[in-house]
Amino acid sequence: MIELTGNSLTLEQIRKVCYEGDTVQVAASSMEKVLASRLAVEKIVAEKKTIYGINTGFGKFSDVTIAEDDVARLQLNLIRSHACGVGENFPEIVSRAMMLLRLNALIKGFSGVRPVLVEKLVELLNKRVHPVIPQQGSLGASGDLAPLSHLALVLIGEGEVFDNGVVCGSKIVLDREGIEPIVLQAKEGLALINGTQAMTAMGAINYLEAEKIAYQSEWISAMTMEGLEGIIDAFHPAIHEARGYIQQIEIAKRMRAILQDSKLTTRQGEKRVQDAYSLRCIPQVHGASWQVLDYVKEKLEIEANAATDNPLIFDDGETVISGGNFHGQPIAFAMDFLKIAIAELANISERRIERLVNPQLNDLPPFLSPEPGLQSGAMIMQYAAASLVSENKTLAHPASVDSIPSSANQEDHVSMGTIGSRHASMIIQNTRNVLAIECICSLQAAEYRGVENMASRTREKLNLLREVVPSITQDRIFSNDIKQVAEWLKINE
Repeated sequence: MIELTGNSLTLEQIRKVCYEGDTVQVAASSMEKVLASRLAVEKIVAEKKTIYGINTGFGKFSDVTIAEDDVARLQLNLIRSHACGVGENFPEIVSRAMMLLRLNALIKGFSGVRPVLVEKLVELLNKRVHPVIPQQGSLGASGDLAPLSHLALVLIGEGEVFDNGVVCGSKIVLDREGIEPIVLQAKEGLALINGTQAMTAMGAINYLEAEKIAYQSEWISAMTMEGLEGIIDAFHPAIHEARGYIQQIEIAKRMRAILQDSKLTTRQGEKRVQDAYSLRCIPQVHGASWQVLDYVKEKLEIEANAATDNPLIFDDGETVISGGNFHGQPIAFAMDFLKIAIAELANISERRIERLVNPQLNDLPPFLSPEPGLQSGAMIMQYAAASLVSENKTLAHPASVDSIPSSANQEDHVSMGTIGSRHASMIIQNTRNVLAIECICSLQAAEYRGVENMASRTREKLNLLREVVPSITQDRIFSNDIKQVAEWLKINE
């Protein structure tokens, strides 16, 4: 079980909750802050002070005062009217992450929600009741209003949830699990939806998948080095220490470790003086992607522990300030940066694939075909990789450079961070498929060179993967092979 404080949630803990199903509890000290913040809201309502989001309309309607008797109805109307998501649903794992992150933000004690609302989110998480949340419809400022409204619907017994992978009306599942819906009170609807948790949840899942892909790209490219009898000298520590980037140094070190007992790599001048950049510059290119991953991790962990709704309540209600912490620009930039970094892993992988299959660039059978001419072998797998890489280039266009005013120009600059996080997810899936293709081709090339001469670590991978896809001895529907290897990569290291 993971204890949440609102201040210390890590990506590793997010992984445990989302991928391993760890349960959560809220620290007693944090619940005390929640209660104090709630008492401040109730005092504001009782004293009939006019405070945005508590007893006013929203956005352009912020100058409309709401009667005390209508405050609860205001919150209900807010959730229903803002649930405007469209398109495909976020994956269930992202929905779980979204609930976790919204819960962690609320328990910081700046949002003014009741303890019962916090307890309800904990109950939903621990009983694995995950809202169905459409992916499209957020501008990424004023928070992820549409996606988070779909999350909030489940708390009031409306909307839909996943039920063993099937979309189902939330009330059915809530009744079965013995979970009572709640009636939202002053400030609570706004507190649930005014935040960056959709883009950050998608971003956290993106990071966890991207980190795995980055590690996998190393042993896959190591097998390609063996298939092409690459020059190991390019990973000599002196080269990388001379430049000084720690990520580059570490990748070169890991590549040397993976290939340390290989008989298929060569030395400088033994067969050629230099390799092509896609082999020789693995530490430099992959290392630059790792620099981005480190940056993205830092931003995600800050945002995962941030108070991002509006207004925020301080000093036991004496200070209530309308600000803009809901603006997703930091995560928008991080996701756009992540898109470029992962797209480059696919770019350089596709160039290695080309070197594996092009008979003008190696001494292997053309297109790794068992019968060149009669059988096409891996020819069209390279086409597929090239297509995916090209698609990544369009998806990598930064979402954050765009902005469209909304709410009658009150909200005149937005981040589009949720679009960035969604496109990053697409790039990650494409890149995994490109790496799957390189993996298939490098396995085949290494077999031509002699499995017995492979490094022990790459040979271990080959033995595992040959249980997933057989050697290419006959043309077959390679789409199946790519899918099976990609699925294996998704669940293995």
